[in-house]
Amino acid sequence: MKTKILMALAVACILLNSCKKDLDQTPQGQIASEQLNTPANVDDMVISAYSALGNDYWAAPYSDMWAYGSIRSGGAYKGGDGTGDVSDFHAYETFSLNRVDLGTSDVTWYRLYVGLNRVNDALGRINNMALTDYPNKVARQAEMRFLRGHFYFLLKILYKRIPYIDENIPKPGYDTVSNRSYSSDQLWTKIVNDFAFAAGNLPATQTDQGRATKFAAEVYEAKALLYQAYTQDDNNNVTGIDKTKLTLVNSLCDDVINSGNYGLLSDFGYNFLTQYENGKESVFAIQYSINDGTPQGRVDNGHSLNYPMVSQYGCCGFHVPSHNLINAFQTDNNGLPLFTTFNNNDVETSANYFAGSFDPRMDHTAAIPGHPYKYKQNFIYQTSWARAPQVYGPLLSMKETVPYDDPSFKKFPPFMSSSKNWAIIRYADVLLMKAEALIELGRETEALPLVNLVRQRAANSTGMLKQTGGGATSNYKISTYQPGLNCTWTNDYARQALRFERRMEFAMEGYRFFDLVRWGIAADYLNAYFNAEKPRVGHLSDAVFKKNRDEYLPIPQNQINFSKGLYKQNSGW
Repeated sequence: MKTKILMALAVACILLNSCKKDLDQTPQGQIASEQLNTPANVDDMVISAYSALGNDYWAAPYSDMWAYGSIRSGGAYKGGDGTGDVSDFHAYETFSLNRVDLGTSDVTWYRLYVGLNRVNDALGRINNMALTDYPNKVARQAEMRFLRGHFYFLLKILYKRIPYIDENIPKPGYDTVSNRSYSSDQLWTKIVNDFAFAAGNLPATQTDQGRATKFAAEVYEAKALLYQAYTQDDNNNVTGIDKTKLTLVNSLCDDVINSGNYGLLSDFGYNFLTQYENGKESVFAIQYSINDGTPQGRVDNGHSLNYPMVSQYGCCGFHVPSHNLINAFQTDNNGLPLFTTFNNNDVETSANYFAGSFDPRMDHTAAIPGHPYKYKQNFIYQTSWARAPQVYGPLLSMKETVPYDDPSFKKFPPFMSSSKNWAIIRYADVLLMKAEALIELGRETEALPLVNLVRQRAANSTGMLKQTGGGATSNYKISTYQPGLNCTWTNDYARQALRFERRMEFAMEGYRFFDLVRWGIAADYLNAYFNAEKPRVGHLSDAVFKKNRDEYLPIPQNQINFSKGLYKQNSGW
């Protein structure tokens, strides 16, 4: 769905002998608020709200949460030209250097609330329209509440305690809304309710690609409920799991699965190529565009730092897979993950991808020296393509990029990006969310085939992973879980398998850190990661995760100042 730009010109007054009221005209190039309250203009306001999904940029990305959810997860390094290059991201990665006055935290907060303002403005206008004048009223309300749920979901997992503003609060009253008006659990309920309304009032399919659907809303409702189910106290400790909410997650995922509208693409890598966007695995995705009549096109600026340093691209080498992540793709003699021992062998140091065996998703995820880049057999990734290999090593993330000759690719020096969609939710997440709910409900046997569906697709995803001459890029070996043959599928084992599967499937896609927080394992997991990783990479020398603080970003100090102290700081800050 292309982004529309709302423009309107006022009519000039041509009366020579006018009274004062004739001079009180709307300035040319502007439009009065009440003039927007027509069906056509309200539809444009809806499009404007959708456009906010991708209104991030390189220094404060939120279309993909890589800067907050990947580089804080043990799966990625910041990258770029050393620790001072976009230093706020370095502060995120090390945790110990994070501060309440980081500009990126403030800008990300601001931009997400700009998106919410567009949603609430459109929703307020829609609410005041008669159904007879605006037959799409209820459907557009549902779309806006879906988008509002999305923006608040991001704010919630980033900052925890946030001011909740809806269309019923007048703008002059925004500064009276505290970020403690609702408890953390009540905020989750607000978000869930928006998705539930959307699910109850949206069609199963949309003619316009990119509009929210009933099933996208059901999946997002399930996702919010899954986060809410892991109850937390005020110090961010996970205190229990709400099984009633897990049962709802299971039911919502069933509705999506049974719809027949979705499925796994036959090759894992297809999810990250423009030829397959809006395919059956895409539940909801941000729609970008190019050659659309605008100067630069509606391209994905949130990933514009993440391309290699080679002439076909040019900049800037951010988002580097960690040693730990590459090691995690190793498999044992049965083709299963090495849950507890994967990090004993440091693969990247030896750069030997045939000495052991690997999950194929590794070569779909990471750009590795000597391996084809984006499936181009004559375009071999080199260490020199990394920005600062002496700091971060030679690897790069690859899911978010496109081949240099892809029609979606565009340079806008010094940066570049593409109009490739970015999936916020794909069908593999539906399967694994349902599996997680079942495991935590003690129904791990029912979860087994869901996890195996995802693993079997990974096993089938080697067709594009070929060297020049047709040989395999790495030594691949991956199997499904077969209780009694290669594993014992107990509840504890199933939980471990599910959490590992989420890591392999969604590596470098931006949500890993938030999984660790909702499971209540972030502090132990990340401090163990730092202890093992520090001898490998010097830039983590100051890194340490402080429990009961670092699970969330601080409320930006600028926002506390603007609120005149009304906002209260998060725990530990």
